Amino acid sequence: MADYEVVHIAVAPPAHPDEKLVSSVAAVINKSPTYTRLLLAGEVPKIIAHADSPSGAEPIVRNLHELGLVALACPDSELRQFPQIFEAQTLELREKEALFRDSTGGEKRMAASDVFLIITGRVESSEEVETTRSRSKFSWGRTLLLGGIPAWRKVNETTTDKSSQTEDFARLYERESAEPGVELWQHQLNYSFLGAERAASSAMNFSTVVRRLHEAFPEAIFDERLSKPLALTSSSWQDVELNCRLIYLFHAMARTAEN
Repeated sequence: MADYEVVHIAVAPPAHPDEKLVSSVAAVINKSPTYTRLLLAGEVPKIIAHADSPSGAEPIVRNLHELGLVALACPDSELRQFPQIFEAQTLELREKEALFRDSTGGEKRMAASDVFLIITGRVESSEEVETTRSRSKFSWGRTLLLGGIPAWRKVNETTTDKSSQTEDFARLYERESAEPGVELWQHQLNYSFLGAERAASSAMNFSTVVRRLHEAFPEAIFDERLSKPLALTSSSWQDVELNCRLIYLFHAMARTAEN
């Protein structure tokens, strides 16, 4: 017996799903219209259904195509891979290529003509921070012992606050690989390579880096959907990987259709 593996069905959300389309998709994926409308909202590709085999996924994808949707099926093992990605700390843009260097001195060269897709996004993370403060508190017991003279004692109070932070990233994909060749993170880059364009904030510097990538890789598709506020991903690596892989798969499918 073959090993069981879930196959996910994903769609590129339509721009303006009407009631008829929502009802039709709901019937195909066996979900309520209300829940289906939520699945079809937004701009980032989403998983909307599952099957227990490729053959089980085929009719679902076919029916979605007949409704005018862009859809694909992907096995769980392919969708949830976590590759080791070259994390650049600095970069040098040359004529028709870019040279990326990481924190250990490793290098990665990418020719301008080889870069197929660049995904930019923003990750929001939060952490709980404990703060201990000392304050004086009136002590009735000590006051009575001292014959009515007001007495105070020092107490420590611990409070827990939630701190949140956003960080931008960019991933570059070459034409012959489904895995990103290089990724850049806002707070990990050394921006000295920007020279006179270097600004005081990392947000401004990263924006400059993205602009330079636009100029260095004019043939690449730039997908900025994960940078929009409604598309903020959590700090979970699984969320980042899943969103990026789905975006890549849909662009790759469109490229194959064009060829």
